[in-house]
Amino acid sequence: MHINFHNTYANLPENFYTKIRPVPVIHPELVFFNWSLANELGLTVEKTETHKIAEVFSGNRVLEGSEPISLVYAGHQFGYFVPQLGDGRAILLGEVVDKKGERYDIQLKGSGKTPYSRGNDGRAALGPMLREYIISEAMHGLKIKTTRSLALVTTGEPVFRETILPGAILTRVASSHIRVGTFEYFAAKNDVSSLKLLADYAINRHAPQANNAENPYVSFLETVLDSQTSLIVDWLRVGFIHGVMNTDNTAISGETIDYGPCAFLDAYVPDKVFSSIDRDGRYAFDQQFNICLWNFTKLAETLGFLLHAEPEAIHAIIKDLKQLFTQRFHEKYVKMMASKIGIFAPSEEDKKLIQKLLNIMEENHFDYTLTFRYLIQIIQQTPCGSLTDFIASSSFQKWIEIWKIRLENQDSTPEEIAELMSRQNPVLVPRNHRIEEAIVYALEHNDFSKADRLIQALSNPYENKESFIDLTEPPTPQQRVYQTFCGT
Repeated sequence: MHINFHNTYANLPENFYTKIRPVPVIHPELVFFNWSLANELGLTVEKTETHKIAEVFSGNRVLEGSEPISLVYAGHQFGYFVPQLGDGRAILLGEVVDKKGERYDIQLKGSGKTPYSRGNDGRAALGPMLREYIISEAMHGLKIKTTRSLALVTTGEPVFRETILPGAILTRVASSHIRVGTFEYFAAKNDVSSLKLLADYAINRHAPQANNAENPYVSFLETVLDSQTSLIVDWLRVGFIHGVMNTDNTAISGETIDYGPCAFLDAYVPDKVFSSIDRDGRYAFDQQFNICLWNFTKLAETLGFLLHAEPEAIHAIIKDLKQLFTQRFHEKYVKMMASKIGIFAPSEEDKKLIQKLLNIMEENHFDYTLTFRYLIQIIQQTPCGSLTDFIASSSFQKWIEIWKIRLENQDSTPEEIAELMSRQNPVLVPRNHRIEEAIVYALEHNDFSKADRLIQALSNPYENKESFIDLTEPPTPQQRVYQTFCGT
């Protein structure tokens, strides 16, 4: 096995990280390896080398060229600032440049104690790591920017939480692991030189075009703004709830990161919360834009002295950026929601049509994913499946008649409309009860076949395959998942 590691982050000063090697485990065994991702990254790995793969991606064997480090950062957790957090159970092995010339981190999660573990064991349980593998790869299939999962390895060691659980290590791939909290860490220390160094590094890695701007740091924030608004709109498109949008869980790359208590909507409930630790609904489904803007504001505030020398001018720049953030989000959101119902060029009136549909969905507890798929079936004149709820709703039927007239007023064929809608509305999402079922089955039987089937189905969630039709169905009352958990 060979990985051509780069170590640009490790070349930054040592107050950005701690050099540390993974803690070896007793008996690593490979559960999943993402061969297609490995190929995209240009990794040289033979399919017969499962033992070596397990050794490397458990941390038992550190390959030549790797300079393992754990990153330091701070963060606002549920609105309260913690001045030092960091990779408490993660180690960055290094970076690779893929076949397209793009740079990615390769990180082990659950690889043992670090200086940032804060008294914890630095390990991870199998259930949460399997959950992140399934959902992160599903998000990639849904065409949403995300960290990816390269490997899942069991450790042969127990992890002690409320009960004794089997341990595991996930290998995560990300455009970088720089977070809003990374900037907050140096800002809290008033470490101006390190903050500028971090900002320059982030620009070179994520927004190189900003170097040519009149103010590179304003341009950098505009790049982050664009990627963050696009990400939240995509989350809302598929009914995804992150569950713990702390600033230390917000990547400046605009990728979804840290799949702890995340979940997907079944019935449309706009203020829905699944996370067991989100007791006040701070990170509810319909609050995700507001929180993303709040997190972005915290990032912008850390760069104040780089934006301008005068405090009043800094305040004005941040105010303008926040207004731009809101404007861009709403433009993207309306365009996305209009596309979900087959409208190519939304007008002001269409906003009312969209909101009326959402109100009907909320009142009738319609399934979020299936409602939009039903609308596609109407366009294709092939309605099928369990339609009792939809047909029984007179308000929905009236809305459909108005909607049909609206579609007739645009210069598009039914085939073009259905194609537009099909690109926005997946056939299936990783439903909470199916994820739970796969995890429980793996833990109770040491059998990952249900998880494997889920991963295969979700690799192409816009394709309607008869063999995966059961995975599209909403939960019965007995199957319903009411809470999700962080897993740390």
